[in-house]
This record gives sequence, structure tokens and C-alpha cells, in this order.
Amino acid sequence: MRYRNVNKIRIITFFVFLGLFAAAYQIGSMSNVTEEEANAFMAEFEELVLDIDAFGIFTHNLTLALPMFIPGFGVAWGLFSAWSTGFAFASIALTAPQIAEIHPLSILFLSPFGLMELVAYSLGISRSFILIRAVVKKIDLMPLLKPTLIEIGIVTGLLLAGGYLEFYMIELAQEQGLMNMPGFE
Repeated sequence: MRYRNVNKIRIITFFVFLGLFAAAYQIGSMSNVTEEEANAFMAEFEELVLDIDAFGIFTHNLTLALPMFIPGFGVAWGLFSAWSTGFAFASIALTAPQIAEIHPLSILFLSPFGLMELVAYSLGISRSFILIRAVVKKIDLMPLLKPTLIEIGIVTGLLLAGGYLEFYMIELAQEQGLMNMPGFE
């Protein structure tokens, strides 16, 4: 009975942080971005993705995800990452008006790689919450080690698959000429 209760709490915690991640992302995407901020972001973004491949996308996302498992800090880091990703969307939308027609949350919930990343980040953030809660309540962390390591493995797998899928979709969009729109040159 206790095992069933622990799983129920884990699932609820996961979905709570999935909702909080999506909300932080949406708030970031609604930010007022100046033309100067958008241009500065796009210059940094273009330099970052200039020679990126699927493994590069994976490692970038994994370096964002792993700190999300740090007890307590991971919650703040994850929600900040969500907000800043939404802010990046707002910057891109300002420089490429076609993107502004896309609802920001649709990228998270309707694209396969967005959904994989959302699940991965929500696992990390919610595990961070579970771990800090255990620390505060002075609960032995040893029983939490195995599930944490399993979730890190799941996150790594999701982000690896998501990185390759995202790269494939970017290449497909470039072949179709979709990335030659203003703002994507």
C-alpha cells in the first residue's frame, strides 16, 4: 500500500511541475522584447547553432537538464530555463513574424522533440523537489538514489532521441526551404 501511495505522489508531483514548466515558458514567451534585445539574442543564437548537429543539441539540452536534479536548486533552475526558453521564443517571434503566428505552447506539446524535452525537464525538476523535501524532512536519501539514477537515465534517453529528432526536423525544414524565411538566414 505504501508503494502505491509513493507512486501516486510521484506522478502528481511530475504533472504539477510539468504545468509549472509550461506556465513559466508561456510567461517568458509573453515578455516584451525590444528590437535590440531580439537582435542580440538572434546573433548569439545563430553563433550557437552555426555548426550544431544532433549530438550538439543533445549535449546542450543535457547540460540544462542535469542541474535540474540538484535538490532545491533544480526547481529554480528548471523554471528559469523554462522562462528563458519562452523569452527566446519571443525574441525569435519579433525577428521572424511568421513564428509569432505559432502558439508558443504548441511547440512544447505538439512537436515530438518539444514533448520529449518537456517530459525530461519535468522529471528533473520534480525529482529536485522530492529530494529537497526529503532533506528538509530529514528522510534518508539512500532509498531515493536508485529512482533518481533511473530518472537521470530516462532523461538522458529522452534528450538523446529528442536531439536527433529535432536535428532531423531542422534539416527537413531547411530542405523544404522553410528555414529561409526572414530571420532564419
